[in-house]
This record gives sequence, C-alpha cells and structure tokens, in this order.
Amino acid sequence: MKKILLLAVTFSLTSCAQVQQTLNQLPQLSSQIPGVGGVDIASGLKEALNKGITQQVSKLTAVDGFYKNEAVKILMPAELQKVDATLRKIGLSSLADEGVKMLNRAAEDAVKEATPIFVSAVKNMTFTDAKNILLGNDSAATSYLQNSTTTALYGKFNPVIKNSFEKVGADVVWTKIITKYNTIPLVKKVNPDLTDYTTTQALSGVFKMIAVEEKDIRNNINARTTPLLKSVFAMQDGK
Repeated sequence: MKKILLLAVTFSLTSCAQVQQTLNQLPQLSSQIPGVGGVDIASGLKEALNKGITQQVSKLTAVDGFYKNEAVKILMPAELQKVDATLRKIGLSSLADEGVKMLNRAAEDAVKEATPIFVSAVKNMTFTDAKNILLGNDSAATSYLQNSTTTALYGKFNPVIKNSFEKVGADVVWTKIITKYNTIPLVKKVNPDLTDYTTTQALSGVFKMIAVEEKDIRNNINARTTPLLKSVFAMQDGK
C-alpha cells in the first residue's frame, strides 16, 4: 500500500525527467503491484488507439467518408491537375468531378480492410512501445501505428482499390478522361498509376484521422471517456 501511495505522489509532483525515470522502473514495480505500471499504461494506450480507430477510421468507410471530408478528400494527382483544369475549360466539369469521386469511392472501400491490421498492431504493443508513446509528442501513437502497419495496409488496400475501380467503372471513366485529354493538341500526354496514387492517399487519410483523435485525447480531458484513459493520460499531462 505504501508503494502505491508513493507511486501516485511521484507521478503528480515530479518533472518530465522524473516521470521518465519513474516509468523506467515500472516494469519491476508492476510485477510487485498488480494493476499498476505496465499493465495500466499499455492497456490505456491500446484503448486510446482503439478509440481512434473506432471514432475516426470507421467514418472513412462510409459513403462520402473521403469525398466529403475536406481533410482527407483525394484530389487528382499533381500530374493530372492540368487535366482537371483543361477538362473544366472545355465544358467537361462533370467528367472531372466523376473521376475525383471514383478515387474517393475506392479509398472508402479499401479502408474497410484496415481494422484487422490495426487490431493486430495494437495487440502486439509492448510496454516499451506504450511508455514511449505516452511520453511522446501529440502524434506518437499514430506514428507507432504508421510504422507498424503501413506495409501490411498497402498490401491490403492496393488490390481492393484496383477491384473497386473496376466495380464502379472508374477504370472506364479514367480511360475516357485520359484519352480525351491526350487528344487535345499540344498537351503533354499522361498515363499515371492511379491505383498506387489512390492507395497512398488513402493511407495518408487514415493516419491523419487517427492523429486527430489522438491529439484530442492528449489535450482535451473531456475526450478521455473512460477511467482508464483518464488515469493513464493524466501521467503525461505534467510532462
């Protein structure tokens, strides 16, 4: 009981360096004090990540989850910006809009494949990972997920986006767009890899939305909606 009280006082009164030192000792302390240290910190961080996935990533899977969210909406790639502008100048704005919408529809389909990969990454989080995330910057948890899931997510997203393009007829629309543009006199012909581009943009959108939720939990006490989130993130408030 004395050790529990001492640990609580230490967290509430020490500076950032002292918090770091205390956290370094937690693996040993947690083996002596059930429910304190590594278990709580890791569980709290896992809960925070799961909240980010549930609250934010799931929104992206809905119809218009990308297309009507200006923070993550996928626009034409840089090499096609002139294509977009040119189509609109010659009265083909609806065709340009349809092309952009289909990029976003494909991303919305792909993100449905993300949850199992995120769940695995969260489940495999170590105490060291949790400690570094807790004392890290406002996007430390997002960076952890990004580093541990990007390769797997790309492998899942890419074929889904390719299939989605075929399913919604995006391959036909984009062939029409690019063919139409390439017939315009004096323009530089283009033939971009839209599957790779959309996959990369979908990944960027996913992590951007997780980062939004993480920042909220770190900086807004009201966003800590469970006792575990409140107790664990209180440790980082005084860093």
